[in-house]
Amino acid sequence: MPLNLITDPWIPVRMVDGAYEVIAPPQMADPSIAAPDWPRADLNLACNELLIGLVFMAVPPADLRQWRHARPGQEELAARLAEFVDAFNLLGDGPRFMQDLAPLPGSPSGPDMLFIDSAGGNTARNNADLMVHRDRYGALELPLAAMALYAFQQFAPSGGAGNRTSMRGGGPLVTLANPGTGLWDLVWANVPFGQAATPEDLPWMKATRTSEKGKPTVTPSQAHPVEAFFGVPRRLRLEGEAVVTGVVQRPYGTNYELWQHPLSPYYRVKEGAELLPRHASGGRLPYRNWAGIVLAQPGDNLRLRARALDGFYDRFDRSPVRMIAAGWAMDNMKPKDFLWAELPLLPFEDAALGRAKALIEAADTIAAGLRRALPVVVAEGSAREAQLDQFWSATEGDFTQALSALTKDGVDGIAIAQGFLAAAGGQALAQFDALALPGLADGKIERAKGIVEARRIFAALIHGRSKPGRALWEKLDLTPPHPKKKDKEVAG
Repeated sequence: MPLNLITDPWIPVRMVDGAYEVIAPPQMADPSIAAPDWPRADLNLACNELLIGLVFMAVPPADLRQWRHARPGQEELAARLAEFVDAFNLLGDGPRFMQDLAPLPGSPSGPDMLFIDSAGGNTARNNADLMVHRDRYGALELPLAAMALYAFQQFAPSGGAGNRTSMRGGGPLVTLANPGTGLWDLVWANVPFGQAATPEDLPWMKATRTSEKGKPTVTPSQAHPVEAFFGVPRRLRLEGEAVVTGVVQRPYGTNYELWQHPLSPYYRVKEGAELLPRHASGGRLPYRNWAGIVLAQPGDNLRLRARALDGFYDRFDRSPVRMIAAGWAMDNMKPKDFLWAELPLLPFEDAALGRAKALIEAADTIAAGLRRALPVVVAEGSAREAQLDQFWSATEGDFTQALSALTKDGVDGIAIAQGFLAAAGGQALAQFDALALPGLADGKIERAKGIVEARRIFAALIHGRSKPGRALWEKLDLTPPHPKKKDKEVAG
C-alpha cells in the first residue's frame, strides 16, 4: 500500500524502556521515545535531521521565548503537519517526497544506489568495491527506501558529470545538541527559529530547478530556509509499488550555493572567503579538531560552529549537555569511514574558551615533538601514525576533564594547565620510552646515542627547558623552569 510520510507509522524507534515501536512523525513528541532505531547509523543521523526539519517546516519557534514556552504537543504537531500531507507521498501520482515532479526517462538502477557506501557502476565493473558494496538491496521496503532517499539527498557525494552534491557537499559533518532525555528533547533542542513554511515552499512541489550549463544556482535568498532540510540536488524517481525495486536518476539537479545549514559547522580558508562546510576525516573526532566544531572560538571568523550549537547556551541556561558529531568521511566519491561521536558540550566564558584553545595547541605541540622523536625508534608509515593516534586517544580524557574544570566558578586556570601539561607530556614520554627500551638493550652504541639524544630534546620541550619548551609553557601562562646549563644548548 502507498506510504505517506506524515500520517503513516514508518519510523522505527527505541523507547526509553528498551521496547521497539514504529511511529508516525507527529508521535516524535512522545517523551517515552529514546531515539530512532534504523539498521544503519547514517540513517539514524538522517532521521534526526528529518524530524528537526519537519518541526522547522510546520511549527518552528519564532524566538527564544516561544522555544521555552510554546513547545507543541502531539496533537498540535499532527495538526500542523497535516497541512503538508500531499507533499509527503513516497510513490503514486502527483508530487513525490524529494523526487522529480514528473517521471524521468532512462533505465532504473538498483535501489542500492541510495546508500553512500554502495558501489557505483564503474566501481562494480572494475571490481574495485573493496570498501564499498554492491548488490546488497535488491528491493527496499518503503520505509527504508524513504529514509535512504532522504539521507542520500542530504548527504549526496559527488557522483559523476552533472550529479550534484548536497548543499553541504558529500558526507557533511552534522553536529547536534543532545540533552540526553529522549528524542523529542533532542529535536526541540536543535530546531532553528523561523516562520513556518507552506507546501509550495518544498522544492519537489514544482518543476526541478535544474543546473545545466548557464543555469543559475539556488541561493538562500531564492528559497524558504526549510530547503536546508529538504534540498533536492539529485534528480530521482523511485520505481515500485509494495517495495522499491529501482531508482531512475538524471543529471543536473538543483545546484545550491551560499547556504549555511544550521546543523553543520563551517570554515573559511581565509578572512573574507566563502564559508565551506566541514567534513569528517575519519571514524573519530580527536580533540585537536574540536575548535570550531565542539568549542566556539570568540572572534574567530575562520571556524564557525553549527548555529544549533551556538544557540544551546541560551536554550539551556548555560547548563552542560552532550552533543553528537556524525557524518561520512569521504575521499571524493568514495566513503572511507562513518563517524559517530558523543562529546561534551560545555558552557564557557570567553577567557575559559581561550584557555581551552591553548590546551589544544599545547597538545598539538607535544604531538609534533613526539613525531620528531619517533624516527629513531619507529619506521616511517602506519606504525608512526598509530603512535600519534594513541597519544590523542589516551589524552582525550585528560582534556575533557580539564574542560569540565574550566566551566566551574573560581577556576584556577594555571593549575588546570599544569595538570594537563603533565598528563599529556607524561603520556607522550611514556610512549617514546616503551619503544626506546628495545633499542637501548640491543647493544648498538650508535642507535643508543640517537635514542638518548632524541629523548633529551623531547623531554626538554615538555619540561620547558628549551626554546620551544619555554614557548609551550608560556602559551599556557606557565613560568618555565630555569634552564640547566646543558639544556641551554637545546634548540628543539
